Amino acid sequence: MQRKRIVITALIVTAAILACATPLRAPAQPPGVETVVAMTFQALTGTAPEASVTPPPSTSSLLPSSMYFLNNDSAGLLQVYRLEKDGKTVTQVTTEPANVVSYDPSLVDGSVVYVSNNQLLVVNADGSNRRLLLDGGAIDQNNPFLNTIHNPVWSPNGQTIAYGYKGLNFYSVSSGQSNLVLEDKLDDLGNGLIIPAELYWPEHYTPDGKKLLITLGYYEGASAAIYYPSGNALVRLTNDQGALICCGEATWSPDTASLFAANPSMGMYMPGLWRVDTASGKVTSLIPGDAGNGTFNFADEPFLAPDGQLYFFYANGPMNNEYVSRVPLQLVRSEPDGVTGRTPIRSETFNLLNEALWAPDASFVIAATAPIDQVYQGGIAELYYTDGQKEPIKLLDFAANMKWGP
Repeated sequence: MQRKRIVITALIVTAAILACATPLRAPAQPPGVETVVAMTFQALTGTAPEASVTPPPSTSSLLPSSMYFLNNDSAGLLQVYRLEKDGKTVTQVTTEPANVVSYDPSLVDGSVVYVSNNQLLVVNADGSNRRLLLDGGAIDQNNPFLNTIHNPVWSPNGQTIAYGYKGLNFYSVSSGQSNLVLEDKLDDLGNGLIIPAELYWPEHYTPDGKKLLITLGYYEGASAAIYYPSGNALVRLTNDQGALICCGEATWSPDTASLFAANPSMGMYMPGLWRVDTASGKVTSLIPGDAGNGTFNFADEPFLAPDGQLYFFYANGPMNNEYVSRVPLQLVRSEPDGVTGRTPIRSETFNLLNEALWAPDASFVIAATAPIDQVYQGGIAELYYTDGQKEPIKLLDFAANMKWGP
């Protein structure tokens, strides 16, 4: 999944963004911004992956498509890289003089839209033809949410880029024009104090491009909503008390009628597993965090596969602490309700899982686990087959914000 995870940088400093852990898996009781940034860069330091501008032809395909990810370059700056289908060849796509803080690859041609130095940029799959789409200017350090560019996302047909900038915007590739469809709501408290009442930025489209998952950011906390581009309609969540559904963590069902979301931590929000009806926004609790018998349920990275089975990471046990950031999880499979027929499908225990990317057919999952427990962004990327028979395959020493390409 695209799951949690753009890197927190100095650009992402508003309480609204931090509260929803913008696709970053943060502890249940988040540290300060400086601490999170230090953790992130500690994980990303070291030798950058070997990269070639023009990768040699693959003789075999381990992966169904290329995989994009973030890592440091030799100068210690976050850049976009691509792992080719052979599971070995790594290509560096961006070469920015500042960190890439968010990105998305086009499923049409592999070009990448990304944000660096508060600029919205696009580059071809081979790193050529870099062009500037929008310059957000210097970040207002007192009110960074006023002009920060957020989380660009390609439409499936490659004709539109959704992004956050003073609200939800759509950039037309053919016309080169942007359209602001949902303007951020701000509260001016006077004396220069402005706080976000509701902010809007995109997360990911359905495969047919008819629906877009967006995040709603608040001064404290965040939520999600489903936006219908063709009718400019916004469906908000209902019956979502206690559920942590935000920040790109939900995944679409194959028919896009549902979203599945989970939370493996306990603190401000309870852990659990939820399903969202995308037509009504109604949230149904599938696995409650409190099991009612002195134990708690923890779930993560749910994926409803084409075979109708729900795959996710899961654990149940007693908790002695009020705040729990990560627990050891096991890979399981069940019916779509998350309970019926729930069975472990691998013997491994995932102690420091930070993110995961599912194969489209759920034949495997790529898990990124932290090298040390102080790291909450990305990690060692390994491929685990869901048939339970084959051994794991290590792909990368480090990867963050993993996404499928073409």
